[in-house]
Amino acid sequence: MKVGFIGLGVMGEPMARHLRAAGHDLAVWARRPASAAALVAEGVPLYATPAELAARSEVVITIVTASADVDALAFGPDGLAAGFAPGAIHVDMSTIAPAMARSLAERHAARGIGFVDAPVSGGGQGARDATLAIMAGAEADVLERVRPLLAAMGKRIVHIGPPGAGQVAKACNQMIMVAAIQACAEAMRLADAHGVDLAAVRTALSGGSAGSRVLEVMGAKMVERDFAAGVEARLHHKDFALLMDEAARLGAPLPVAAQVWQQLNALMGAGWGRDDTSSLLRVLEAASPRGAG
Repeated sequence: MKVGFIGLGVMGEPMARHLRAAGHDLAVWARRPASAAALVAEGVPLYATPAELAARSEVVITIVTASADVDALAFGPDGLAAGFAPGAIHVDMSTIAPAMARSLAERHAARGIGFVDAPVSGGGQGARDATLAIMAGAEADVLERVRPLLAAMGKRIVHIGPPGAGQVAKACNQMIMVAAIQACAEAMRLADAHGVDLAAVRTALSGGSAGSRVLEVMGAKMVERDFAAGVEARLHHKDFALLMDEAARLGAPLPVAAQVWQQLNALMGAGWGRDDTSSLLRVLEAASPRGAG
């Protein structure tokens, strides 16, 4: 397929490479052309505007930061909508508000364009390994047309429901995952307060009912005090802003998520937004300095 790709960050670049390796005709647009330099050096065309990229593509995939970013890419000046031919498909793999995904789908549909919201879980490692979990919101026929593309980037593709449903599933994913990171941080903080070996505690917990991917990865980062970003904490903060706004709009009580949200606010206030979310441990240490070394 002729595929356009926008969003060549930590996750986007390896995802784009998997599409190319699978035999698809890849082209890109980049807000910062330097981010596309490696692909361009390998012969991947770089287009001047999103509209020009859309005009040569059957499908354009976007993975950027926020709802406003996707909206501007699709419907801003020289946006995708200006270039798409009827029958083309926009696949957005960003994490955005469900309401924005539904709005994008409606506006695209009015122009004869398909839309899939397909947020992912698995982080940079999952992107590099093509093992991402993909949560898709789309009409079934539209999803089937792009399934081969998604299969080149991910290991599990689940059709959640109509457009917007993928973003609801992603919000649920983020609630569970970041709450687990917070729980891991609290466990490490309690162990440290007792003066016991954190690595030994993590090893013991990993073999029991508390064992999890979060404990394996984030627990190791906490034990080693390696707060370099896997995924920057500011992105989880952004995701929680979306889901807490949805909770307020729907009147859905999310008491644990609300407490985690406040810890993420404290993390951001401490200036650690571009560090890893395992920095939630440092938020606890700042509140009770013993063992913060």
